[in-house]
Amino acid sequence: QVQLVESGGGLVQAGDSLRLSCAASGRPFSNYAASWFRQAPGKEREFVAAILQTGSDRYYADSVKGRFTISRDNTRNALFLQMTSLTPEDTAIYYCAVRTAWAIATLASRYDYWGQGTQVTVSS
Repeated sequence: QVQLVESGGGLVQAGDSLRLSCAASGRPFSNYAASWFRQAPGKEREFVAAILQTGSDRYYADSVKGRFTISRDNTRNALFLQMTSLTPEDTAIYYCAVRTAWAIATLASRYDYWGQGTQVTVSS
């Protein structure tokens, strides 16, 4: 089992940048493929970005491609999401999630463990 705790959210203005972190504890973080999802009020949880166990492959939703960068540091048991050029449409609760399969997945149901989320609010 692994526990995930997100941090780094906050209130920013459109065009700003923000870096989210997800701290993992429990089983070795390197065992898991990891992703970021987000959920805006009244909307379904949506995939944002994913990264394989070694960091060798990354995948992004079209809506964030070129603006967000996912990364990980297995020595620190940490996952990151660097977000730039933020817009009000990026406002949501951001969640990190992990799965043991060695494959990227964009469906939330494919993930085994979730953090509690961190709020990101982008004002216009």
